[in-house]
Amino acid sequence: MKRTLTLVALSLLTLAAYAQYGNPTEEIPAYNAAPPRKPLKPVMQNEQLTGEYFSHGYQVRTYQMAKEIPAVLHQLPCYCRCDRAMGHNSLHSCFEGTHGAACSTCMKEAAYAYQQTKQGKTVSQIRAGIERGEWMDIDLQQIKTSTN
Repeated sequence: MKRTLTLVALSLLTLAAYAQYGNPTEEIPAYNAAPPRKPLKPVMQNEQLTGEYFSHGYQVRTYQMAKEIPAVLHQLPCYCRCDRAMGHNSLHSCFEGTHGAACSTCMKEAAYAYQQTKQGKTVSQIRAGIERGEWMDIDLQQIKTSTN
């Protein structure tokens, strides 16, 4: 009986903790609904893309991609949930510092957004793809280190 009550109490505690955050598949992280009205903070670039956070070519390449589509990234959510933990307001925020290089979610989403942008997709279409989790299919090891 004591074991059953402990299990019930633990289950209720788990449900209460989970309910506080809602269903993560339904809640969309922070993003901006419109293009930026003022200049964005710059994405890290060039000589900044060295050191321990940039030991792999795909880390450098995702920052190069992010630099090419800042207004798109500004309008996209980041599913690593850095909006909660770090106060980020969009995927663009991840690439203003080293966070994007340390997070595979950020890099995959940025690479997905870049690829979709190059294919002529709108920001709304790209956001919908990110919300569906299509970015998860990106293989970071396959991202070329060149800017072409």
